[in-house]
Amino acid sequence: MPRTSKDYMPRPDGAFDAWATHYLAAIETWWLAHGLDGNDLKPLQIAAAEWHKAYPAHVAAQAAAEAARQAKDAARAALQEQVRPITNFVQAYPKTTDADRATIGITVRDTRKTPSPTPTSRPLLTVNPAQRLTHELRLVDETSPTRRGKPRGVDRAEVYVALTAPGSPAPADPGSFRYIGSVTRGETSMDFEASKGGMQAHYIARWVAARGGVGPWSDTASATVAA
Repeated sequence: MPRTSKDYMPRPDGAFDAWATHYLAAIETWWLAHGLDGNDLKPLQIAAAEWHKAYPAHVAAQAAAEAARQAKDAARAALQEQVRPITNFVQAYPKTTDADRATIGITVRDTRKTPSPTPTSRPLLTVNPAQRLTHELRLVDETSPTRRGKPRGVDRAEVYVALTAPGSPAPADPGSFRYIGSVTRGETSMDFEASKGGMQAHYIARWVAARGGVGPWSDTASATVAA
C-alpha cells in the first residue's frame, strides 16, 4: 500500500536515517535531471547534514549512558557486598548502642512488643448434632460470618459447655459453663458419654488475643445430645 502524505517518513530514528539518506540522493538526482536550480536544495542539504551529525552523536551518547549505568550498578553491588558484613559485625558487637546505629544509619531494632488489641467482636457458634453422642462445632466471627478466619490479632477461641435436662434453658451465668478447650481453626467436636444421651448441650465461646486479652461472650448455641 502506498504511503500517504502524512506517513511517508518513518517514525523510528534508525529507519528515518536510512530513508533520509536515500531521499536526499534521489531528490538531488531528480532535481539535476530536470535542470532545476541546485541552490533551492541548499536548506534541505544543510538540514540533512545537521541530522547526520546529530543522530550518530545521539546513538553514541545512549551507548555511553548504558555503559555508565552498568558500571554504576556493578559498583553499587560491590559496595553493598562490603557493607553487609561490616554492618552485621557492628550490629552484633556488645558495646554498640542504638544511638550508634542511628548515627551510622543502620537499622535500629525495635525491641518493644506491641500488645495485641483486646477482641471487640464475638464468635458465632453453630452446632451439628447429626452423629450419636457427638457434636460438631463451627465458629466464625460475627463481623464476617461468611468467612472462616479469626479476627486480626486473635489467637484462639475458648469454648465452654453446660448440660441441662431436656427442654431446660441454658444457664444465664457464664460461670455455670465448663471450659472444654480452645479452637484455632474454626472447627472442633465434643464427644459425650452414653449417660449424657438425650440431654441438652449449651455452648458459649469468646475470642482470646495473642497477648491474652479476652473478648465478649457469644450467644448461646444449643443442641440435644443424640443418644
